[in-house]
Amino acid sequence: MSKQQQMDTIQAMVKDIKYTMMTTRTSENHLHSCPMNTTETSIGAKEIWFIGHSPCETIDNIKNDPQVNLAYVSQDNKQYLSITGKAELVDDKDKLDELWSMTYNAYFEKGKEDPNVQLIKVVPHGAEYWANGNAITSAVKLTAAAVTDNAIEKSLGENFSIELS
Repeated sequence: MSKQQQMDTIQAMVKDIKYTMMTTRTSENHLHSCPMNTTETSIGAKEIWFIGHSPCETIDNIKNDPQVNLAYVSQDNKQYLSITGKAELVDDKDKLDELWSMTYNAYFEKGKEDPNVQLIKVVPHGAEYWANGNAITSAVKLTAAAVTDNAIEKSLGENFSIELS
């Protein structure tokens, strides 16, 4: 698979999955994860956008250490994606206008004019993708491997890592 095909696979997966788990590092050096709605993604432009609420632990953690991880799982649990990157807290009214939808009014009392609205842009550095195939085929391969003591990890699905920076 070419690098462009890998980027296209990542782009399509992120676009199709509404929520990610964003993991940040606390000031005590602990990991903290929370669900975030991916608002816009352009892997080619190295931008993944979110609308967050400030103040909150995630925003505080990004201020302290901008390195984040985004974990995506497809609805059928057959595709997994881990993206590493650097989060930036952005103040850009035009970008907020572009990303805003009426859904966010449920979270912010004053809509997009609410002072607690915080744009977050993640600039991805790299990603790792896993896809497992047909569950029945995988079960048969696992059973055969267990009986014959042969490793089959490479034939259970697709996996690739890609540098994006």
